[in-house]
Amino acid sequence: MAEMNDDELLDALGVEVAPLKVSSRTPREERIIAGFEDILRFHQAHGRAPLHGEDRDIFERLYAVRLDQIRKLPEAQTLLAGLDAPGLLSGAAAVSVDVDAMDEDTLLAELGIGDGLTDQNDVTVLRHVRSHVEKRAAEEVAERTSCPDFDKFQPLFEQAERDLKSGHRMAQRFGRNASITSGDYFIVGGQLAYVAEIGETIKAPNGESDARLRVIYANGTESNLLRRSLQRALYKDDTGRRLSEPGIGPLFGDTPAQDDIETGTIYVLRSRSSHPFVVEHRELIHKIGVTGGKVETRIAGAEKDATYLLAGVEVVATYKLHNLNRTRLENIFHRLFGAAQIDLTIEDRFGHPVKPREWFLVPLHVIDEAVQRIRDGSITDVVYDLKSARLIGQTQQ
Repeated sequence: MAEMNDDELLDALGVEVAPLKVSSRTPREERIIAGFEDILRFHQAHGRAPLHGEDRDIFERLYAVRLDQIRKLPEAQTLLAGLDAPGLLSGAAAVSVDVDAMDEDTLLAELGIGDGLTDQNDVTVLRHVRSHVEKRAAEEVAERTSCPDFDKFQPLFEQAERDLKSGHRMAQRFGRNASITSGDYFIVGGQLAYVAEIGETIKAPNGESDARLRVIYANGTESNLLRRSLQRALYKDDTGRRLSEPGIGPLFGDTPAQDDIETGTIYVLRSRSSHPFVVEHRELIHKIGVTGGKVETRIAGAEKDATYLLAGVEVVATYKLHNLNRTRLENIFHRLFGAAQIDLTIEDRFGHPVKPREWFLVPLHVIDEAVQRIRDGSITDVVYDLKSARLIGQTQQ
């Protein structure tokens, strides 16, 4: 019997070999898709887009950088349209970038995606996690030593943190040449700092007045840096903040004051879902969220997003925010209405079980009262009573 080659042998056995499917996408496009799929998995797990911030997990910060870069790519909208059910790409306006001028390694660095071949010491991989300017600002803080009487200051830090969480204090951007006085709180180099003492006025080499400070930090250390050094560090640090005095005024209002900065909107939604539980309690089930953009953009494509119960939504109330940390405000609502959060599991478009967050069994008028109490600072005095469906004083529990 004559020896057969591979093709003849397969033909004799009646085996049909399907031709290999050749991908029409370039390596660059494949990497963009792979990078975006990581972000989608994060969104599915957490119900939101990844965010920047030193208090975030390193992978979340990396995904946030990656998403920013993908949004800039002119071909991303077309390439990823079929995958972007949550509308992540619409979170920022596209910026023209000359992608064709990039080689593969440059694009990988821009997206924060490693392929196993890039230099593991490449500093561009974690670019923007903390800027050089921020590091320089932190380094300008004088060398710190252990604070021997920190037990005296620890309650002050704990109260300041409670004030921040309740909204009695606000973290405000530090302006150029802003004053520093005894008793002030700041966030510098990622640490909460308290100005305990200001020494005698001295003349700096340039002829301007200065003073030596005793600054206590929340981690139990202290330093004796110069006032102008602290001012310079705060001004150069993009995350540097001054804590306002307690009860400085409304957290937000319908009409912004002259110095207020509009930072977002509280929105209250009602679902149009046909789920039996939602239908039965539709007038009481509300989603409370905060966005820095347009509410219309935030809820676009709700029918395809498990976060919105895979159904259209109705905007029943909105409140403008001014000079307020959006994440902190969301935390206030979650603490207040946490016990009323609905326990509902639905399947997403892929058949995976999902438990949407931020949906609460709370009457609209109670949400409105909570907003007013956040405005006047009395929100810390009340809790939500499930039985009576109203806000009551802490002593009435």
